[in-house]
Amino acid sequence: MEAALKSLSIILDPSHFLMLFAGVLVGLSIGILPGLGGIVGMSILLPIIYGMEPHSAFALLIGMVAVIPTSDTFPSVMMGIPGSSASQATIMDGYPLAKKGEAARALGAAFTASLIGGLFGAAVLTLIIPIARPIVLAFGSPELFMLALLGLSMVGVLSGNKPIKGVLAAGIGLMIGALGDAPALPEYRYTLGIGYLMDGVPLVIVGLGLFAFPEIFDLLIKGKAISEVATLGKGWLDGVKDAIHHKLIILRCSVIGVIVGFLPGLGGSVVDWIAYGHIIQTTKDREGFGKGDIRGVLAPESANNAKEGGGLIPTLLFGVPGSGSMAVFLGGLLILGIQPGPAMVTEDVDLLYTAIWSLALANVFGAGLCIFLSKPITRLTIIPFTYLAPFMILIITLASYQASRGWGDLISLLVMGILGWIMKQYGWPRPAALIGYVLSDNIETYLFISVQRYGFSWMARKGVIILGLIIIASLALGIFYQTKKTPKTRSTSKDNAIQAPQL
Repeated sequence: MEAALKSLSIILDPSHFLMLFAGVLVGLSIGILPGLGGIVGMSILLPIIYGMEPHSAFALLIGMVAVIPTSDTFPSVMMGIPGSSASQATIMDGYPLAKKGEAARALGAAFTASLIGGLFGAAVLTLIIPIARPIVLAFGSPELFMLALLGLSMVGVLSGNKPIKGVLAAGIGLMIGALGDAPALPEYRYTLGIGYLMDGVPLVIVGLGLFAFPEIFDLLIKGKAISEVATLGKGWLDGVKDAIHHKLIILRCSVIGVIVGFLPGLGGSVVDWIAYGHIIQTTKDREGFGKGDIRGVLAPESANNAKEGGGLIPTLLFGVPGSGSMAVFLGGLLILGIQPGPAMVTEDVDLLYTAIWSLALANVFGAGLCIFLSKPITRLTIIPFTYLAPFMILIITLASYQASRGWGDLISLLVMGILGWIMKQYGWPRPAALIGYVLSDNIETYLFISVQRYGFSWMARKGVIILGLIIIASLALGIFYQTKKTPKTRSTSKDNAIQAPQL
C-alpha cells in the first residue's frame, strides 16, 4: 500500500506529468514517419536522458514506448507503408479503407483499439507481477520454437486461395532471413563475398521494400490521390463505434498481444500477424478481409499495443528484453542507474507501479491526441500523390539508411522494392514473405538449442504438446471455415477470397 501511494505521488508530480506528455509527443512524431518505429525513437532519447532525474527520464521513456504502436498507424492506413514492424498487418485492411475514402473511420477504430489494448496490457502487468517469475521460467527454447511455428502457420490463412504461392513466398522470406551470419553456427551464408551481407538484410529495409515502394510506384503510375473517392467519408466517430461493436475481438487480440509480448525472444514483429490471422481463422464471413474490413484493423492494433504491457514484464523483472525497442529501453534504465531484475518486486515496487500507471496514462494521452489529429491528417489521402511522393521517397530512403549507414542499405532497399513490386504484380502474398523473414532467425536458433540440449525428447514437453495442439486446432478451424462456403459463394466470389497479401 505504501509503494502504491508513493507511486501515485510520483505520477501526480507536475514534472513527471510533463515529461510523460513530452515522451508521448516525441513518440507521436516518430511514429508518423514511416519505417522508423520504437528502436529509432528510443535511440534518439538515450543521449537526452543522461544526467536527468531518474523518475523524469523514466516517464519520458515510458511515454514513447506507449505511443509509438499507436501513432505508427497513420502511414500504414493512409499510404500503405508500415509505420514500424508492429503495424504491418494494419495495412491489409486499413489501406483499402483509405482508398475508399474512409481513412478517418479506419484511424478512429485503430486508435480506440490501441487505447483499449494498451490499458489491458497495463492491467495485466499489474496483476501478473506476483506470479510472473514461474511463468517466464517455464518457457524454454522448445516452447519458443513452437511459438515461432505458430506465427509461421499464419502463412496459409493469409494466402487465401493461393496456398502454394503463400508457402513459396514464406520460403523466399526464410531465404532472405538466412543471409549473413548463422544464429547457431560460426559461419556466414549466401554472402557472395559482399561484406554488407555478413550481417544480413535489416528488417526495416525488408519491410519498406516489400510494402512501401510497390505502393508508391503504383500510385505514381496512376497519378491519383491515395483515396479513390474525393472525400474523407465517414469520420473517426464511426471508427469508435466499430471498436465498441467488436469489443470481443479487441479483447481476444489484446490477450494475444500480452502473451506474445510477455515471452522474451519472440519479439513484437509478428504479434500483429498472429492477431490478424487469428481473426481470419475464427471468422465465418471472411470475404471482406484485405478489401477494407474494419475487423482487420481492430485485431492487429489492439494486439500491438497490449504487447507493450506484456513486454515490460520480462524487461523489468528479469532484464530480458522481448523486442528491439525493449532492448533499447533496457539500456536506458541502466543509464539511469535502475537495475532490472527480480529484486524490483521487493525493493523497487514503487517503480513498478509507476511504470504501470504511466503506461496507462500515456496510452490515454496518445490515443486522445491521435484521434484529435486524425481528421486533419486524413486529408493527406485526397492530395494528388505526385506532390507527396518525393517526400515519402526521401523519408523511406533516410529510414533505410539508418540501418547500417552504408550504401548497402540503399542498394538492398532497391532490390527489395523490385522484389515487392514483382510479387504484387503477380499476386504473390508479400505478408507471407515478411513472416518467413521475421521468424527465420527464431526458428533456426530455438530448434538448434532444443536439439542440442534435449535431443528429440523436447517434443514430449507439456508446453510443446499444448502449443502443437493449438497450431493444429488453429489450422483446422481455418480449413473448416474455408470449406464451409457454399458452392454458389465460391463460384461468384472467386476474387473475393482473402486478398490481403495482394495489396
